[in-house]
Amino acid sequence: MERKIVYSAIQASGIPSLGNYLGALKNWSKMQDNYDCIFSVADLHSLTVRREPALLKKISRNMFLLLLAMGLDPQKNIIYFQSHVHEHCTLAWILNCCTYMGELNRMTQFKDKSQKHSDNINAGLFTYPVLMAADILLYDADFVPIGADQKQHIEICRDIAQRFNKIYGDTFKLPEPIINKNGARIMNLQQPDKKMSKSETSGTIFLFDEPNEIMNKVKRAVTDSDNKIIYSQDKPGISNLLNIYCSAKNISIEQAQNFFADKNYGQFKTIVAQAIIELIDPIQKKYKELAQNKDYIDKLIKIGMEKASNIAYKKLDKVKRKVGLVKHL
Repeated sequence: MERKIVYSAIQASGIPSLGNYLGALKNWSKMQDNYDCIFSVADLHSLTVRREPALLKKISRNMFLLLLAMGLDPQKNIIYFQSHVHEHCTLAWILNCCTYMGELNRMTQFKDKSQKHSDNINAGLFTYPVLMAADILLYDADFVPIGADQKQHIEICRDIAQRFNKIYGDTFKLPEPIINKNGARIMNLQQPDKKMSKSETSGTIFLFDEPNEIMNKVKRAVTDSDNKIIYSQDKPGISNLLNIYCSAKNISIEQAQNFFADKNYGQFKTIVAQAIIELIDPIQKKYKELAQNKDYIDKLIKIGMEKASNIAYKKLDKVKRKVGLVKHL
């Protein structure tokens, strides 16, 4: 039986947070045994925000190493840099010509990022969803793992694909979102009403944080004054720490509440911090080991590019023929 294809990408925009890992990345390694997985470091998407070139290069390479350190097997998966496969950009242009301005105007991410980067509201930020659609459609992805807040991107991807298929004939597979209900929604430690984000320094734990940094950040986490460790909408700070602990330990909220029933907030925070440290310690060690082997990483980067390019070339060739572009000799 032919295995389904999963496509996912992570933007090279900084060090992933604990929220990124527990909410999405942790589940990527679980998928590789059941699907044909294609994972991309989305460095082209990173250009919608101005970045110092040397830093972008460093962050992008670090992200590639981190995916390997988290347990993604380069033998089982295709792991590559988006910018290394030029077919992404060509298909994005063709799909731009099948996408309506009104559709892009409705995208909430454009509105959000325009407010955050009001000095750089560029066309790439506006057409970002079309490049994302090209990323997915190039590889005939059956499924795309996303957070609930990214559903709009899959919807516009499907709309673009359906419109193209209607005009030019059956070409693209319509991807389905995988909204991981088991993935934890991890909130900012200082503002538990906001998602933990790698773009927010305060209240965020990063995967490269040292143990003492993690301990200090958790100890400073916002809680409340009643000293009861229970999961409740009225206790967002405590509930967030319980979510983190349960995700790190793979246990239920009920189990965690029972375990912490006789603990005070100080003990609770110390134990949660220790669970986080134990969770990311193997990733950090593997990352450092990989970083020492430049030749091996360079080889994997090349292999990933070649594997992705072989698939993308065939799909783009079909698209070019469909729209009437002259085949190059």
